[in-house]
Amino acid sequence: MTEIINEKTLAEYEAFVQGHPKGNFAQSSYWAKQKSAWTWRAIACRGEDGKIKGTLSFLIRRMPGFSKLPGARSAMMYASRGPVCNIDDYATMDELFARAKEIAKEFKAYVIKIDPDIPSSETAFTDYMIRSGFAVKSGGAEFEDIQPRYVFRLYLNGRGEDELLASFHQKTRYNIRLAERKGVRVEICGKEMVPEFGRLMLTTGVRDGFVTRPPQYFSDLLDNLGEHARLYMAFIDEPMEDGSTRRKAIAGTLAIWYGDKVWYLYGASSNEDRNYMPNYLLQWNMIRWAVEKGCRVYDFRGVPGDVGEDHPLYGLVKFKRGFNGDYTEFVGEMDLVLSRFWYQTIDKATHTYGHMHARLYRIKNRGK
Repeated sequence: MTEIINEKTLAEYEAFVQGHPKGNFAQSSYWAKQKSAWTWRAIACRGEDGKIKGTLSFLIRRMPGFSKLPGARSAMMYASRGPVCNIDDYATMDELFARAKEIAKEFKAYVIKIDPDIPSSETAFTDYMIRSGFAVKSGGAEFEDIQPRYVFRLYLNGRGEDELLASFHQKTRYNIRLAERKGVRVEICGKEMVPEFGRLMLTTGVRDGFVTRPPQYFSDLLDNLGEHARLYMAFIDEPMEDGSTRRKAIAGTLAIWYGDKVWYLYGASSNEDRNYMPNYLLQWNMIRWAVEKGCRVYDFRGVPGDVGEDHPLYGLVKFKRGFNGDYTEFVGEMDLVLSRFWYQTIDKATHTYGHMHARLYRIKNRGK
């Protein structure tokens, strides 16, 4: 039996998602507040005992420029990191997807898209999804998917700080301690530091060639996620010409805690102070938060597919590997196409817009 989550059942829904091993912040109502431009719908499936045994939530949005066209099926239904249930419970998933199709009719959706928190080694799940009519998208090695297909995950397994620190590669431990010796201080900050974080994000985006969010997005995230989100900032005391010092922000990160996991969501750093190794100390502080919360997983989030030393992002891979996590490939994006014509038309248009937007962004921020 399935139902749509409402205000009366929302607390029960959140408790289930947070308590399930496949629970993910992207399936929470907190994240739905952050994505307020989208409509949120959450489905729950109950067992014979009346308790929730599986959930699936969607962010739904009519794609700009298409919704007013006659007969358009212009809505995308996107279940980021869903469903949340036992991955071999096909009966529950059948019920969840059947209800999702009903919602798709209501919103005139052209696609139901999921990218589950399930490793690619679980081939039986992929086979089930294909039998259910979903197409498995290829790619994802170069961050083409909405969510990263490849991540590094550190499984804490009940270990304390000392044991975890000892498990890191020697160079990583050295750089954490070097940052401390150089006087780097990591602080948990509020929205007053969002402008500085936004400035560092812009610097990082221009340096590494990706489009960044505006500062208001990060401010909203702290509001919408509440205790589940933290802004960490790394500071040094910068010497001034008159002999005094000033407090200077040189790097920052945003992390999310939800259920049994902490995720490293965003990171930013200055160009001129990277020799202070602030990013190592920031990661260590976020890992310590995961330990404090009794988490099972610390998720470093995205990396490109398995790459060689000549890849431009090899440094990112090497940095995350230093914390001795597990290289994880998920099953990737899976699409249930409900209208082939609108799927192909909108997919082509959004890819073209994305490339143009990225190019204009680079031109606008060149030299910053």
